Amino acid sequence: MEDVLITGLGIVSPIGIGREAVRSAIESRTSGITTIDDYAKAGWLAPYGGRVTDFEPKEYVKPRKSMKVMAHEIQMAFAAAEMAVSDAGLEEGSIDPERSGVVLGAGSMYCDLEELVDAYRSCSTEQGFDFNKWGDAAKRELFPLWMLKYLPNMPACHIGIRHDARGPTNTISHGEISSLLALAEAMQVIRRGQADVMFVGGTSTRLSITDLVWHGGARMAHGDLSPAEACRPFDAKRQGMVMGEGAAVMVLESRTHAERRGQQPLARVLSVATRSCQTAKRFDPPVPAIENALSVALERAEIAPSELAHINAHGLGTLEDDPAEAQAIAKVLDGADVPVTSPKSYFGNLGAGCGAMELVVSLLAANEGAVPPTLNHEQTDPACPVRVAAETEATTRKAFAALNHTNTGQAVAAILACD
Repeated sequence: MEDVLITGLGIVSPIGIGREAVRSAIESRTSGITTIDDYAKAGWLAPYGGRVTDFEPKEYVKPRKSMKVMAHEIQMAFAAAEMAVSDAGLEEGSIDPERSGVVLGAGSMYCDLEELVDAYRSCSTEQGFDFNKWGDAAKRELFPLWMLKYLPNMPACHIGIRHDARGPTNTISHGEISSLLALAEAMQVIRRGQADVMFVGGTSTRLSITDLVWHGGARMAHGDLSPAEACRPFDAKRQGMVMGEGAAVMVLESRTHAERRGQQPLARVLSVATRSCQTAKRFDPPVPAIENALSVALERAEIAPSELAHINAHGLGTLEDDPAEAQAIAKVLDGADVPVTSPKSYFGNLGAGCGAMELVVSLLAANEGAVPPTLNHEQTDPACPVRVAAETEATTRKAFAALNHTNTGQAVAAILACD
């Protein structure tokens, strides 16, 4: 079976734009979680998050007129893909269009409320909102291509058009497991011989006020907290999760294709496993699914738990989720000394893009023979029976695991090796 390699990566994140900026931030333990002034002024209960700053999409988007139909999430994904192509050393026109494709994780995209103001005003009367006027008002007041800005499949579409990728293309919208599901699909496309090159990753933001209000601040850290210290996965003082945004895209290639052009890989994708389960209560962590996904991924990769350099955990930082995930991991490790880390401590929970962003953090560290540290970890909660990497650790082990799960019963585990 053909080896599947990662040969390039690009990232747009709250801790930096591009691999070197992100690597430096992890090395210096710099948090990307800051106060969001507008939310603080509005009195929102959790006025902080991992927001992308110093990002200029015009530097990456080609042609620039495409930006008119690109939401923030699309711009971030497009930029990450441009960086990934450069990082992989792919020259324009060097890929067979019929043998390349795109699979991205993406979620719901919410527009700025200002875009809807005129349409809403046109429907407002002294008696309240007149729904009968909405159809005409929306057509008259909204940008004609408004919907194209916010469809979850558009990041993959724009990347495919830009790089003339005419092969298998898909978008997966399944919450926090979207990116690793995208990795699984892209890996199988190459292994089946349907493509030589695949662009894979995820993009999302959980910082839209519409999204935040809709979720009602459930399980979020809030109160008088230092933003940079608010996200504390597996720590005894954790209060809840913090939201963030970003995008990461990787270039996957068959070994044959990469070797033909002399490109050194960043990692091999050994396996991906997905599992689901029924939980006792709605929104409970899917403990059996986490256990089974990690166990099956290890079995498929022919890797023993003790051979892992680290486990990149979902590490949400909530009171309910962390102990359940830690106990599931501990059961699979069965006493093996494997450090656990959570990159969410740097930039928060991105939603659909979190798996790709977190995977990039592990890739950057693993290629330097290191385990990326978890920020803000001072004392492990006794209910979390794992050894959390609170500091950078050197390692000679080559393989690592990445985990993500949802609060509706699904989990994904991926095993990669940087050898």
